[in-house]
Amino acid sequence: MSRRLRLLFTALAMAALLWLLFAAAERALALTQRFLTLPPWLQWTLGGLLLIFAAMGLSVMWWLLRPRRRRRPMPVPDRGSLEQRIGQLREHGADTGALAAELGELDRRRLSARVYVALFGEISTGKSSLIRALAPHAQLASDVRGGTTREVGHYDGVLHDGRNLVLADVPGSRESGGEARETLAREEALRAHAVIYLCAGDLTRGQADELRWLADFGKPLLLVLNKADQWNAVERDQLLGQLRRQSRGIASAVLAISAGGSERYQRLLADGSTESVERQRKPAIEPLLQALARLTAPGAEGLENLREHAVLAGLHQRTGTLEAQTRAEEAQRIVRKYARRAIVGALAAVAPGSDLVIQGVLATGLVRALAELYGVKVSDVQIEDFVLQARLTLRTGSSIVLAVAGNALKAFPGLGTLGGGVLHAFAYALIFDSMGRALAASLAERHTLDQDDAGARLKELLADAGSGRLRQLASLTMEAVRERDGME
Repeated sequence: MSRRLRLLFTALAMAALLWLLFAAAERALALTQRFLTLPPWLQWTLGGLLLIFAAMGLSVMWWLLRPRRRRRPMPVPDRGSLEQRIGQLREHGADTGALAAELGELDRRRLSARVYVALFGEISTGKSSLIRALAPHAQLASDVRGGTTREVGHYDGVLHDGRNLVLADVPGSRESGGEARETLAREEALRAHAVIYLCAGDLTRGQADELRWLADFGKPLLLVLNKADQWNAVERDQLLGQLRRQSRGIASAVLAISAGGSERYQRLLADGSTESVERQRKPAIEPLLQALARLTAPGAEGLENLREHAVLAGLHQRTGTLEAQTRAEEAQRIVRKYARRAIVGALAAVAPGSDLVIQGVLATGLVRALAELYGVKVSDVQIEDFVLQARLTLRTGSSIVLAVAGNALKAFPGLGTLGGGVLHAFAYALIFDSMGRALAASLAERHTLDQDDAGARLKELLADAGSGRLRQLASLTMEAVRERDGME
């Protein structure tokens, strides 16, 4: 288009814009004059409605145009507090070897000053083939089955600019029965300075969840579409566009490659027969090499803070899981101890009603011990209220408790013929076991003494006639009876 035509079109556009502005101004003035002639009450009504619609419009515009928030890595405690928690777990007899080894590996990789890059993704997306393309001298096992990689392997690779890096080939995710290997893959991804997430098509829901999980830990990430040679240019561009939308704010770059690898096909021979032939496809990974060079340009020292943050965040979660398991095991020991004391108290009661006094003291001790275990501060009034509520629950459900206890004792030869004292003692064992389990579960989940929640759990457990649990309580009752008979 010539310069004169461009000037002409510009002048026409400016004239049309001015005409529209003048028309809008004239229309606004006419509406204003009509508005001023309306009764005051109608002016206020219409004015309020206009303000409401204007506010709604501005809100919609802000929602559409607002800047997207970057995903922030999850907060983690400092290393000192984490080591203190691990030490406390060790003192309580928990197996903290894996946690301590993780801290040691964190230090070892920092001192090595080498850049680690993990290849992450579902099975059969070509991770091993990509390792072979990035590190041609690596010796890798490969077969036609999915999930070839069974453990983490490290291989030395070199970028175009001569920088060395360590490539971590991790087991593929979403493999049936491969939960342990998937855990290995996730832990190695957190240890790496950067992650290459490999896919072979549009992201599934599981893959999208894995990407968000990596983003939550602040991992520098490349989303790589492998086997790109199986689509034409239009299909490949559409697929890349979809992947960019799915990974917006997560991946540093989205690109397509072909990692090569082997392929099998049937070749027709001159005599009319066929033979199976395997050939190697030539890799085309230049876009990945360029993106990887940009991503790792800060080097190990520049990427170390993000890597350490991710490792400590993962350790924070693993330590929390171990803490919960350790508390749950200790809670079981506390509940069993008080259930046994309740059995002994019921068997030793010498006067009518004396067992109620004993059990009331034990119930208070049980609540206090479990609250202390879970770090929940409770007052004497709260404990009394909970014990009172539990008594009311037991009073209304006494028939259920006795029925469950009676049926359980009949299932164990010798116990059912020992008389009402044993039935009474077993019922108390069931009561304290149910109360302790209900309270422990409520404290672990709510982090406070929620009487309603614990009471609801107590009702469910009292009516639970699970054979395994009742067998344990029957054995506990039998031990107490034998000890009593031995003392006599």
